Amino acid sequence: MVTRYGMVDRRLTWLAGVVLLWGGAIFYKLVSLQVLHHRLYSQLARARQELVIEIPGPRGTIFDRTGRPLALSVPTESVYINPLRVPDLEIASDLLARALHLDRTQLYGTMKLAYDNHRGFLWVKRRIEFNEGQELRGMHLEWVGFQKESQRHYPKGTLAAHVLGSVDFEEKGNAGIEKTLDSELRGQPGQMRILTDVKRRGIDSQLATQARPGTSITTTIDERLQFVAERELAAAVVLHHAVSGSLVVMNPNTGDVLALASYPTYDPNVPAAPGENFARQNHAVSVPFEPGSVYKVITLSAALETTSLRPDSLINCHGGVLALPGRVIHDSHAGIGIIPMAMVLARSSNIGAIEIGMRVGSQNMYDYMRRFGFGQKSGVQLPAESPGKVRKLSRWGTTSLASVSMGQEVSVTTLQLAQAAAVIANGGLLVRPRLVSKRAGEAVPVPVPVRILRPETAITMRQMMEGVVINPQGTGKRARLAGYTVGGKTGSAQIYDFASRHYTHSYNGTFVGFAPLINPAIVVVVTLNGTHGEGGFGGVVAAPVFHAVATEALRVMEVPKDLPDELPNTLVAGNNNLDDLAIADAEPGQPNILEEGDDEGQPADQPKPVFVGPVAPIEAKPGFVGPIAPSQPKPVMAVQAPPPPTVPNFKGKTLRAVLAEAAAKGLTVLPDGSGVARVQSPPPGSILHQGDRIRVQFER
Repeated sequence: MVTRYGMVDRRLTWLAGVVLLWGGAIFYKLVSLQVLHHRLYSQLARARQELVIEIPGPRGTIFDRTGRPLALSVPTESVYINPLRVPDLEIASDLLARALHLDRTQLYGTMKLAYDNHRGFLWVKRRIEFNEGQELRGMHLEWVGFQKESQRHYPKGTLAAHVLGSVDFEEKGNAGIEKTLDSELRGQPGQMRILTDVKRRGIDSQLATQARPGTSITTTIDERLQFVAERELAAAVVLHHAVSGSLVVMNPNTGDVLALASYPTYDPNVPAAPGENFARQNHAVSVPFEPGSVYKVITLSAALETTSLRPDSLINCHGGVLALPGRVIHDSHAGIGIIPMAMVLARSSNIGAIEIGMRVGSQNMYDYMRRFGFGQKSGVQLPAESPGKVRKLSRWGTTSLASVSMGQEVSVTTLQLAQAAAVIANGGLLVRPRLVSKRAGEAVPVPVPVRILRPETAITMRQMMEGVVINPQGTGKRARLAGYTVGGKTGSAQIYDFASRHYTHSYNGTFVGFAPLINPAIVVVVTLNGTHGEGGFGGVVAAPVFHAVATEALRVMEVPKDLPDELPNTLVAGNNNLDDLAIADAEPGQPNILEEGDDEGQPADQPKPVFVGPVAPIEAKPGFVGPIAPSQPKPVMAVQAPPPPTVPNFKGKTLRAVLAEAAAKGLTVLPDGSGVARVQSPPPGSILHQGDRIRVQFER
């Protein structure tokens, strides 16, 4: 019995040990699951039981200056599937393609590829239409999921498209403010955790992190003025058969851009189509051009600052013809002799501007080009802004000073011209154009302006620019406003042909203006690119657009009138359609400013070319301290004109041959049409008096 009891005790001991070990193993496993590896197993369980969906944060709304929404995000849905849980890929592709208006073959290929690669998630269609979602829900397909998202919407369509820009499929900005301020406009995504059953169907949901919308942006754009600007610009481009156009309305005191239009335009709600790049290009900011005679405002401002010239100083315009080394300059106004400097601006005499520029000198001219902001970006909140082009002095050619004085050999943008005009309008301060006035409701401070002209210089320039509009012989009469004084300047810059290396008879017609004259509230700059003939000059194509836009802007802004609506007839007399055109090809061997590369890296000690002309330049004292000693300028004697030539026979010759022969003989030709010369007036052999022009009709 003892032995038997001992065996029982031994068995009980072994059994107790086994039970103890088994209990210890269980305890260890429990500790491992609940303590040591709790986080790991919790994550594995959560991965099997939960579906984490990212909730994108909507982009911030973009408003105009009055609080009207220009761009906003609206809620929508996207459709996704788990290809591994789809019972039949072919049937699924048929159902989804029909409901979502997709290509069935392409959809099946995408689903099959995801299935073969064991991908458990596949977007079927992002941002579906409401009726598409309703139809798909009616099918009660367990393997189809819906995800709430947002879609960018531009409620005004094409309005301010080049300012706002657009977004890509992932709602990332790819143009305009949408691109420049993308990091601010983009929202912070949130997360939603969905508890699912074995078939991955939702049982319960919990918001893990809240999605945060992006920062709202308030622009300086006024929707009402933007609409008028785009309407008038589009009508003018179509009417005058121009290639493109741009327009800027600016507050000259703050730099606020009230309207910025570019034509052709596009609808940012519609994805870009092939070949639409030209329409999506912002011509007001990104496309530089030679300004032509509007640049004479800079030339005369520099003269008032650095020389003894004043508005009544006499300037010799040489009868409308000036011979320079390798080229001949003509004024479109025939027979201009000695006239006051104010009249040089009013009649837009190229030769008068050259004479004034010679007195300013190359160094001073270059300095004031830079002071006015040319050759550098303005810093406006838009992508792809062009700085334009200002050639270094070391790269100036023999006649570059003459060219620059009348607006050639320098390229600018419409926005830069508005910035320059604001200097005259606000009393001599350079303000930076800006498009954003508020971020998240907080006001954005206005950059501190920089004085570049004396106040008296700006006031004098305003008065002379008024003469461009009200003088019977001025080139800007079509810009006159009922009830307001106006200052402005026309420009008709010939477009350079890179193939022939000569200026063509297509023009960039421009008008720069502001109103009212005493305390300007707005600056308006209009440019039409690719106009033709006398009907394409700035005073004809751009000044009427200024008139329409400025009239509406002053009304909307409730600016008090400073003139009676009806003016005396003496102020509106005359119907001179001529503008400021000059047949002024570049000097042989000298490249045009628009076809040059970057000047950086040029030797600083390269000798500077000296201007050679009929009158030696009078250099002013360097620095920004005002004009030189106020000595009374001596009257300039008129130059004896050469004997009048006879009209050559152009019949049967090509346009290029006619222009080349006319340039060699110092004659002014106004061509019309294309092909070969058929008719000319005056006829061949006629005596051509000084300042006369020859009209030639070309036909194929």
